[in-house]
Amino acid sequence: MSFMGEFDAAGDLVTGTLLGRAVERPGAHGDHDHGICLNCGTQLIGPHCHRCGQVGHVHRTIGEIWHEILHGVVHFEGKLWNTLPLLAFRPGELTRRYIHGERAQFVSPMAMFLFSVFTMFAVMQIMGVAPPADVGTTAQFESGLQYARQNTENAIVELREARAKAEKGSERAAKLDRQIEKLTTDLAEIKSFPIKMSGRIGLSPKVKTGWSRLDKGIEKAERNPGLALYKLQTNSYKFSWALIPLSIPFVWLLFLWRRRFKGYDHAVFVTYSLGFMSLLFIGLMIASALGVGNKAIALVAVCGPPVHIYFQLKGAYRLRWWSAGLRTFVLLHLISFIVLIFGLLLLGLGLLG
Repeated sequence: MSFMGEFDAAGDLVTGTLLGRAVERPGAHGDHDHGICLNCGTQLIGPHCHRCGQVGHVHRTIGEIWHEILHGVVHFEGKLWNTLPLLAFRPGELTRRYIHGERAQFVSPMAMFLFSVFTMFAVMQIMGVAPPADVGTTAQFESGLQYARQNTENAIVELREARAKAEKGSERAAKLDRQIEKLTTDLAEIKSFPIKMSGRIGLSPKVKTGWSRLDKGIEKAERNPGLALYKLQTNSYKFSWALIPLSIPFVWLLFLWRRRFKGYDHAVFVTYSLGFMSLLFIGLMIASALGVGNKAIALVAVCGPPVHIYFQLKGAYRLRWWSAGLRTFVLLHLISFIVLIFGLLLLGLGLLG
């Protein structure tokens, strides 16, 4: 991983936390304590303006800039350390308490989502988890297959000539027979490979939709698949927020006949849940880098999300165990549609962008 990649990753992390902090509170530090708020001009009656929330004492120093960055990344106004344990181990309680108005001590759902998503992609960049930049075009792929086919055919011809000269029944003849058999199998695989991969490798310029802008995007993706994959990854975190409005209707369907639960309730549930899933993915990446076994990581990856969703549903909506279990089962299946829609959205943005 290059220095620039790590620098970009650090930038993503700082950006995410500061964006989350911007969502979290309107106030700012600064160097005035003459009794008038510098933001709105209101007479101060305490350390913070009671009208706009800005602090009364401001600082205009370089040190304050670094304090803002470090405070935003590490402290998140202290709320992060109140929120993370509940989000991980008692998500239903966190969701319910926030919905019912207990918000001063917790990071808001959107701030937590921004923080977790930007941190996730920062960690991915630091660890080198990125699409390959040197993916060949369809023409290059076909050329490589043709080269491999020709070489294999030539090797089989040479082995057969050597086999004809070898003494029958000898060890050398048996060895040559095994080599010929193996290369013949390899050649059959090479010949059948384009058929097996039809429609799965790259985007062919022969694909025409009739929409000139889309056709142009498909042609660009075929010419430079590496760039297309990079754009897909970039769009996945730029538009990760779209998962929230895409998910809310499906959660709403689970409580269609329960009028006391509003759209806002579902939005808080979805946003906190997505934030946790991003943090879980970060934890799994770090665990993998530290050498934790693949079986343990796979077990957590498979079991973690359903268990978390179950307890968040059960606690947030005060459901019985069987009701929460049934809704978890249905929601896990609905998530596949959400992911499909999100994937098509990203693909469309990449081709039309």
